[in-house]
Amino acid sequence: MSLTVLTEMSHKYGATEYVVAGGGNTSYKDEKTLYVKASGTSLADIQPDNFVAMDLGKLKNMLNKTYPAADAQREAEALSDMMAARLPGEENKRPSVEALLHGLFPYKFVLHVHPALINGLTCANRGEELCGGIFGNRAVWIPLTKPGYILAAACYTAFTAYEDKNGSFPRIALLQNHGIFIAADTVDEIDAMMVKAEEALEKRLERKPDLAEAAFDTDLACRIAPALRMLYSPDGKCAAVFCANRLTREFVADHASMQPLMEPFSPDHIVYCKDMPLFIEPGSDYTAAFNTYRDEKGYPPKIAAVKGLGFFALGRSVKEARTAGLMFLDAMKIAVYAGSFGGYRPLPGEFTNFILNWEFESYRQKVLSSDGPRKRLEGKIAVVTGGAQGIGQGIAKALAGEGAYVAVADLNRAGAEACAAELNLTYGPNRAAALQADVADETSVKNMIDTAVLTFGGLDILVSNAGILLAGGLSEMSKEKFETVTKVNYTGYFLCAKYAAAPMKIQREYSKTYTADIIEINSKSGLSGSNKNFAYAGSKFGGIGLTQSFALELVDYGIKVNAVCPGNMLDGPLWADPEKGLFRQYLDTGKVPGAKTIGDVRAFYESKVPMKRGCTPEDVAKAIFYAVEQQYETGQAIPVTGGQIMK
Repeated sequence: MSLTVLTEMSHKYGATEYVVAGGGNTSYKDEKTLYVKASGTSLADIQPDNFVAMDLGKLKNMLNKTYPAADAQREAEALSDMMAARLPGEENKRPSVEALLHGLFPYKFVLHVHPALINGLTCANRGEELCGGIFGNRAVWIPLTKPGYILAAACYTAFTAYEDKNGSFPRIALLQNHGIFIAADTVDEIDAMMVKAEEALEKRLERKPDLAEAAFDTDLACRIAPALRMLYSPDGKCAAVFCANRLTREFVADHASMQPLMEPFSPDHIVYCKDMPLFIEPGSDYTAAFNTYRDEKGYPPKIAAVKGLGFFALGRSVKEARTAGLMFLDAMKIAVYAGSFGGYRPLPGEFTNFILNWEFESYRQKVLSSDGPRKRLEGKIAVVTGGAQGIGQGIAKALAGEGAYVAVADLNRAGAEACAAELNLTYGPNRAAALQADVADETSVKNMIDTAVLTFGGLDILVSNAGILLAGGLSEMSKEKFETVTKVNYTGYFLCAKYAAAPMKIQREYSKTYTADIIEINSKSGLSGSNKNFAYAGSKFGGIGLTQSFALELVDYGIKVNAVCPGNMLDGPLWADPEKGLFRQYLDTGKVPGAKTIGDVRAFYESKVPMKRGCTPEDVAKAIFYAVEQQYETGQAIPVTGGQIMK
């Protein structure tokens, strides 16, 4: 029951801005056992079996042991003892670095979080001085101390001194440049103390961070994102997430405005953003600036701020990049809040260096930045048009299943959102985004590509799938219907390829071995004429011509352009929709001689396929995988027809 309550408390605080990047931790204890969050686990979705059960007596005995003075030896030995304090059966879990500190409190529940408002005080010049006036004797202030065993020992000394003076153990501890601990025997008490702490700080604020949206130069941002992405990792298996709200614009205005962010505020900021951002001027030599930073630091920047524009958060995955971005925004909030408490106070250099090289924090960053085993399209960024339903939805699912980040674009916004939500639920957060787009409208297509680039950092694969089929013979086909089919299938492909090629060219400019793919989902009707279906067949024949021409033009930029030509998708909505599907259209137009039912029409088309079945999205996806993975074919029309069309 107590673990259930602990889990509920963890979810409550983990789902808010009290923690960033899965940080913070919680615990519950009885007389003999401490249950503490496992390192690398997020409070927002932690489950009861994610807590590590530890021998409370063994933990407390660590405080009576003399450890080596040298940082590395001390922390290694303390880590070994902490691991030894795990109960049998818990050996596959790694306890939070603050497990020993949690064990100090004689109260059942402990909450440790890092809200920006509270860290505005803990990271301020007058934080310690103002602490007593704000909290009275309800809280104890812990001066800056390296994390790990030495922090727990310092807290133990401060807590016992507090107890000697006040007659009881403290319930609130404010750790300089770190965060807050609140302990009590009930969660309700913890909630009440947190509310009072925030209310007390709110009363002292001179101003708050302005997080409202801000206009920015979209074209500039879309030119810089692919460049930074390739500089961060030339193989393109990485992400660059853009941010440009009012708070961000305030700090990136110039070098002077950036100064509060050029040194980290807390260990978490170091783990996820490194020790300082890269600050660049628009139009400058990004390669030189990036490489200079990497050469001096030994690692690439996690944050690249652009003067007057905003900042890009970089990482090997979208998850890692977004985490860095959230942490950098957190630093901005802290800098603003600290202005009400005597101004900001960053971590000193020697402390920063300790965190950069501390095994415990390196482990936590590695766990939280991992998206699991790498797959065949791992890190690729794809846009799938017409992705809300049918073959497009199947393609989006297949790409996401192989590790790609997918922008699901469709005129049907609700359908795109539902598909993206399903992909994120199935393959993990950050895997997909929904975009509303009309491929026949140039502005809409440009916005689609721009949004995908700024969401994920670039573009590796365009699957131009959106299409329309309006069947009819020559005598009954109207000009309006003919032009509608042409506008979507032919002109839409041209527009998508035009705007998708722009970020792909930039990526090739910054990585000469990089390749990208434009793939049109064509049709067997683009390879062979189709009776009473000339509008569709003509647009698809034209698509093959575009594919071959684009391939010749874009080959020098490392962009392969191919068409996948599926056979009849007999089980998809294009064919099987009872009112608008092709079975119904072909029956009504008499395209299949002698057919009296939809079943007759289906049987007729199945009989034309040597494989005796219709094409599936999985069949098409395998052809897409081939087109992306091979490095020697471009301008090809790849049949996926079950042998019905052989080229």
